Amino acid sequence: MVIWITGLSGSGKSTLCDALYRQLKPTLPQLVKLDGDEVRAAFGDDLGHAETDRQRQIRRIQGLSHVLARQGMVVLVAALYSHPDLLAWNRANLPGYFEIYVDAGLDLLAARDSKGLYAKARRGEMPNVVGIDIPWHAPRTPDLTIDAASAPAPDVLAQQVLRSLPPAMTASYLERA
Repeated sequence: MVIWITGLSGSGKSTLCDALYRQLKPTLPQLVKLDGDEVRAAFGDDLGHAETDRQRQIRRIQGLSHVLARQGMVVLVAALYSHPDLLAWNRANLPGYFEIYVDAGLDLLAARDSKGLYAKARRGEMPNVVGIDIPWHAPRTPDLTIDAASAPAPDVLAQQVLRSLPPAMTASYLERA
């Protein structure tokens, strides 16, 4: 199974992914987490942030997810870029694919912009920011949409997400929890 979490930078996708990992890992040893920033670093930060580099980054994550899932691993992914063609590939090729969209508007993200990413992008100091000068393609058919503006604390949200997952996966978790 692959649980793919996407949303704009700062929406909470990595935070949710981390909370799910903490809750599932003790009872699901075959669980692995692939965070976009961590995968980028693992490959030596050889990609920039232009749209073509972002597509290449997602293809790497897709490839890793595919290999791991085919080996019986449950894969949690937190990834920013969500072009419709890439998400369609996920649905067609990743076993047990479950897509979560953390929906957060740019105004909300700019207000909670702890890294100053959106402010820098709007001032023209930082190019290649998805949602500013790279188009954001919100997922068309996610299995679950989370409104970041009203989402509860990460651990509570993770429990809500677990209740939304397919029964085959949650049964294993809930039996041991």
